[in-house]
Order: sequence, then C-alpha cells, then structure tokens
Amino acid sequence: MLSGALFGMRAYWRWIRPERLQQRWVRMTPHLVDSVLLMSAVGLVLRTQQYPLVQDWLTLKLAVLLLYIVAGSFALKRATTPLLRALALLVAVFAFCSIAGIALHHSSTW
Repeated sequence: MLSGALFGMRAYWRWIRPERLQQRWVRMTPHLVDSVLLMSAVGLVLRTQQYPLVQDWLTLKLAVLLLYIVAGSFALKRATTPLLRALALLVAVFAFCSIAGIALHHSSTW
C-alpha cells in the first residue's frame, strides 16, 4: 500500500506542484520502498515454493507489475503530453489495483 500511496502522491504533485518532485526524499523513498517490496516478494516465492510461470496467478501478477512500472514511469517522467500522462496514470492505477486483487485472491481469472 505504501508503494501505491507514494505513487499517488507523486502523480498528484506532477500535476499540481511539480517542483516538489525534485526533493531528494521524494526521489529516493519510492525506490527504497519498492526494493523492499521486491525483496520480500522474492523471499515469499522462495519460502512458499510458488514460482512464476508455474503458478498462473503469480505469472499474471508479475506481468501486471511490469505494466505498473512502465506506465508509472510514463505518468511521472516520460510522457510528453498531458493526455499521454493522464492515460499512463490510468493504466498504472488499474495495474496497481489489479496487483492487489490478484494478491488477495490468488487467481488469474477476472
């Protein structure tokens, strides 16, 4: 939830107060939180022995995580127009919600 909250805060600031994105803690904290999240995911995979490409729901979760990262990058940095930024933001939010849903239900079906 912390990763999503930080993303939401940064997206809001990107639209309203872009100068806040230049603060050191704003640039560093999401990377730290997401690194801890990724390490805990790897640890959980190893401990439970449920692997991507074997478990459908875990494979889907990993694919949607990659979508979240790419869309988030476009929403916060790479998009060149406000329309592309808004579309990327919507995709990133949808991906984040999908990741949460997949994690809660351990299912790759909608």
